[in-house]
Amino acid sequence: MTFGGAVKTCLVKYATFDGRATRPEYWYFYLLTRPLGLGTTELHVPESVDGLITLALLLPSLTVTTRRPHDMGRSGWNQLWYLTIIGIIPLIY
Repeated sequence: MTFGGAVKTCLVKYATFDGRATRPEYWYFYLLTRPLGLGTTELHVPESVDGLITLALLLPSLTVTTRRPHDMGRSGWNQLWYLTIIGIIPLIY
């Protein structure tokens, strides 16, 4: 899967929590969102534009992060462990 194909798939399936996300699909989308978020900060983009970009990519990021563990036979809701400090330990294990 190419970079453009992976990003397109993630944006098309922006609200689909079931199914699977392939490894390239997940990592290419991650490689789009992280530098984009850091780039808006470094380029001194107005906060309103930065907020719109963050808001637009929030749901696709959650869905691809939920669909990725399905490919490994796990529940995508395990990402909720990140919300607790104690929950990070079993997640890392």
